[in-house]
Amino acid sequence: MEKITQENFNSIYVDSIEQRQIDHFVCKEMGRQIHRYIKGMSGRKCIMEKFEEALSTLTVPEKEEAIARYIDLNRKSISGLDFKLVLARAVANYCDTFDYMLAFINNREKMKFYLERIRSKYIRFHTVVERDGKFGIVDHEGKVLVSPLYDFLRTCYTYVDDLVTMPIIAQRDGKMGLILPDRKDTVVADFIYDDIQLRDEYPYFEAKKGRRKVFLGEKGEVVAPADKQNVT
Repeated sequence: MEKITQENFNSIYVDSIEQRQIDHFVCKEMGRQIHRYIKGMSGRKCIMEKFEEALSTLTVPEKEEAIARYIDLNRKSISGLDFKLVLARAVANYCDTFDYMLAFINNREKMKFYLERIRSKYIRFHTVVERDGKFGIVDHEGKVLVSPLYDFLRTCYTYVDDLVTMPIIAQRDGKMGLILPDRKDTVVADFIYDDIQLRDEYPYFEAKKGRRKVFLGEKGEVVAPADKQNVT
């Protein structure tokens, strides 16, 4: 009998149905953890409903990617989270009997395999990189999301995630603008502003151009809420 190793475990020893079901239950548990985080941090039911509605129509792999993207932007959402507990809950949902569950959890190689699988799916952090004094962003695989062309970058940290790709605050030639991390450096708001700040609600950005204050959304300047307008 061939010796079990981390390298051959997936191809030889993992049942495809088991793996698919464990992925499904892990995904449900990760969604529950994000639900608890949003509720605890914001206290707004509508935010949780917005996130869960966006996830509801996705396949499991699409949900995994969306949750990983949320975690990347909200890394505190998994602060203190024990992935062993996440896996144990998924295993409990999968197993038909208590004895089967105990045998599963006590199988160290199998648990190690699934823990690594969870981390590889949900811990996909982007990284800001510097090249010749300019900054860009690469994804968890080292692929370029934003070219290193900018004097300053600030990724947007927000509790609300309806799976829309949020712009990044960037500076170029002394002026601020918004770009998308879409591997194309798509400009959402031109580099004409003296300052851009992130807001807690839509429109998510407040910009200053000289003495003029404007609000920016995902597609550029938007009309400010009636009680927020302040044009001088």
